[in-house]
Amino acid sequence: MSTWTKSLDAAGIRDARLRDDYGAQRQLVKHSRSTAYLAARWLLPRPVLPHVLAATAVMEHGDNLLDTGPLPDRQRAWQSWEERIRKALDTGDSDDPLIRTLVHTITTYPRLRETTETYLATAPAELSFTGFTTESDYQSYLDDYSLPAFLLIGTLLGPQDDDAPFRAACRTFIEGAQRLDFVNDLAEDLREGRIGIPTETLTRFSLAADDLAKDPDPSALRELVDHEVVLARTSLEKARELPELAPSPHRRLLRTLIEVELLTADAVSARGARLLNGSASPSRLGMLRLLLRGR
Repeated sequence: MSTWTKSLDAAGIRDARLRDDYGAQRQLVKHSRSTAYLAARWLLPRPVLPHVLAATAVMEHGDNLLDTGPLPDRQRAWQSWEERIRKALDTGDSDDPLIRTLVHTITTYPRLRETTETYLATAPAELSFTGFTTESDYQSYLDDYSLPAFLLIGTLLGPQDDDAPFRAACRTFIEGAQRLDFVNDLAEDLREGRIGIPTETLTRFSLAADDLAKDPDPSALRELVDHEVVLARTSLEKARELPELAPSPHRRLLRTLIEVELLTADAVSARGARLLNGSASPSRLGMLRLLLRGR
């Protein structure tokens, strides 16, 4: 019997169609977020694994709808997706395998329904995102989009009663992870005409978005990258309290997620001004060591 089959059994997922549905989400996450998949596969208890992979697939699919294609197409796609989820939450069923797994996971983790409804209500903020003027704009974006999206997974890993301290620690984590993601994806975001570093921060380093798209001063860009990485690292190191606020079976995964981000911060810092040629990532060997240490 395969480990995945044992995980479905441990999660109480007996219906043949649902088992296929969860298997489809497993494959989606395995191919689109391979590091997250390996971490979950190795570090999570079997009963929660299918549910976390399903929630990750929902987040991944939502990201793709919100980010891919012309704005009118994205708006229509998101509206259709949101309506189908809301209908499934009311009826308990759907013709979409991904939505069916979400609905079933909510029956196992009822707190996820409120999290899902918050995510559906706030995620359209991503549709109108064109960049930030101030640091305050970035903080609002975290509350409106990044945190609700992460909590689709976080809700499954946190306490199922009073989880206010856990959610606050999740925000600290996502504040660092999102900031790091924005600086690491600088080249890609510039091609799309929007970057996640506030204009006021660029100005502090005598830079502008137009400068970055042309031939910026390498030393100024290096200083900007260092500044953003330090801020991200400060939040991520503070987020090391997050695992201790979760049930003990889930702490290994949360610790590893934080350490993955810190390892990525090292890679981003080392790449420096060369981020304009493409994003940085930790070495495969470093990631493997980290995952093995997490076990």
